[in-house]
Amino acid sequence: MRSKLASEFIAKTQWSDAEMAIIAGDASNRKYYRLKKTSSADTAILMDAPPDKGENVVPFVLIAQHLESIGLKPPSIYAKDEVNGFLLLEDLGDDLLAKLAPNGSEFDLYKAAVDALLHLHRSPLPETPLEKYSAAEMASLGCLSIEWYAQNVGATGNAKAELETALFAAIKATETATPVLVLRDYHAENLLWTPMFETPKNIGLLDFQDARVGQPTYDLVSLLGDARRDVSIPVRDDLLQYYQSESGIDPDKFSASCAVQSAQRNLRILGVFARLCIRDGKPSYLDFIPRVWANLKQDLQHPSLSSVAQTVFQNIPEPTPEILNLLRRKCPTNHH
Repeated sequence: MRSKLASEFIAKTQWSDAEMAIIAGDASNRKYYRLKKTSSADTAILMDAPPDKGENVVPFVLIAQHLESIGLKPPSIYAKDEVNGFLLLEDLGDDLLAKLAPNGSEFDLYKAAVDALLHLHRSPLPETPLEKYSAAEMASLGCLSIEWYAQNVGATGNAKAELETALFAAIKATETATPVLVLRDYHAENLLWTPMFETPKNIGLLDFQDARVGQPTYDLVSLLGDARRDVSIPVRDDLLQYYQSESGIDPDKFSASCAVQSAQRNLRILGVFARLCIRDGKPSYLDFIPRVWANLKQDLQHPSLSSVAQTVFQNIPEPTPEILNLLRRKCPTNHH
């Protein structure tokens, strides 16, 4: 059914004769296809975001238009069908930072990504008001670590309220700067190296449809404390310092904000990756959990997080191989 709708959508564009090949999806229900014209070397990307599975392309379109208007590089939108959930997008290539960084200059690639963030943070917010990524919502989402991870590996007691209270207090206490647009999934697998464009357009932006208004350190720590790959420590430390000096945020407030925003993100991801396995049948995400835990442990050393740390270490078990196997056994794809 979707393929018929997709064909009808493409037939109305200049890409009606194109060949179509699927490219990697992500943790959502969206799928992506590369269209290649038979008459030329031109390519484009089809985003297939089924509304009946909770997907909605409208936020993507709004944020893309905003990012373009402030001089950043999202894919241009060639055609859209917001009702059926299709977008035809500019093809920014395959040079994901995650793919290039291990063999190239990790520092230069990541510095370009930090420069794009600095540009974003100096730019006005979108005219269409966006929801705030509030301390209350962030604290609640951090508790996914209890609901989906800890409670599925035998942790007893309900520390959810305790964690939520401690996390909320830490987030409130360390909110520093003027709120900015937070893209919320700013990491090396969503960023493309596009050196054919001038800085800051040399970073192609993807997967920003969940953008909100929040703290400037959030996207920075999601980039430098990546759940999916190890960013080398000198690169991470140099770029944290670079961002701090360029942004002018007070150094102590900056380090506290980084630790708290990162801890919240890692607690949420711990729960999300467990849920992707248990509910969605995607066990490969379990492989990232030890790194998320290591990042979280590092965040929790910061004095701003002492009460969060206490709750975490008393109630959330370390992801040992045994614990990860418990989660793996609950994955629906293992029952066939």
